Amino acid sequence: MQLTLNSVAAAALLAPSVHALLRFSCSQLVVERLDPLVYPGVTGSPHVHQVIGGNAFNASMAYPQMDIPSEATCTTCTFAEDFSNYWTAVLYFRARNGTFKRVQQMANAGFEGSKGGMTVYYTPSYNSGKVTAFKPGFRMIVGNPTYRTQAEASKFRQLTYTCLENIMTRTGETMDMPKKPCKAGIMANIRFPTCWDGKNLDSPDHSSHVAYPASGTFESGGACPSTHPVKIPQLFYEVIWDTRPFNNPNDWPTDGSQPFVWSYGDPTGYGNHGDYMFGWKGNALQTAMDSNCNINCPQLKSQSISQGNQCSKQISVNEDIDGWLTELPGGMPVTGAGGKVLY
Repeated sequence: MQLTLNSVAAAALLAPSVHALLRFSCSQLVVERLDPLVYPGVTGSPHVHQVIGGNAFNASMAYPQMDIPSEATCTTCTFAEDFSNYWTAVLYFRARNGTFKRVQQMANAGFEGSKGGMTVYYTPSYNSGKVTAFKPGFRMIVGNPTYRTQAEASKFRQLTYTCLENIMTRTGETMDMPKKPCKAGIMANIRFPTCWDGKNLDSPDHSSHVAYPASGTFESGGACPSTHPVKIPQLFYEVIWDTRPFNNPNDWPTDGSQPFVWSYGDPTGYGNHGDYMFGWKGNALQTAMDSNCNINCPQLKSQSISQGNQCSKQISVNEDIDGWLTELPGGMPVTGAGGKVLY
């Protein structure tokens, strides 16, 4: 994947202030109710996800029974050796009459032409330190879909939203959903913990095997806790939701609240979360992290965005997720603090 000069300039402006990172586009693979991490083997998980990455994604992805890079035949990502799967919930607009409409995703700056999906970052360090790439079978979750308050969501660092004035906006992050129409859409920002216990590829809650620095932050080079001593790359998703078709104030709730709700029934935004299953081929990710690649990475095999757009997976759950719906897919209720059903 060789970005054009204009794309590199845009990427440089958007990327964090680091000397090395991978920043790349992954187009949409599938949108459906599957969750092989939390609900393995279940066809029809409780809420809808949007998924990117390798086409081996399915309801059952237990390791070592399944080796993702061996099973996948294509990837929607522009780094062609990345067959990992990355997924988040899906955003819906709730109209005044109580019906729901799925909000589409849109391409990020520098990745025009991408079919929805999201932008993925792997940052080795902000201070030239070395990191250990994820191992085969590694998986994790950040965030909790049941959270509805800032106090709860504060357990996780850097799960935020950006109300885009334009596609280049990168300031004004909030922990809850924007309260006003956003001219260029809403960007969900999902940053994962950067310390690993060095032993477990997963944990019962899919998050206890990773942790945040014990002091300081990842950006400041903070030390990892003794329980999780291994520094891993910072994995970061940017997902841009095209809320522009829903910006007419006359379509928003009459009580002044915002109209967007996550597919897991969250109108606050505090339940923001992301899932990850590592699936890079061989030693490719470690090579990239050791090489201090800066956006472009000649050490890795790449493909064009149009090639990534062609990778797909057959839908497993046959249901309407795109029409005007009387309820969220799966019959998911919209809930507030304490699990109180709102509608």
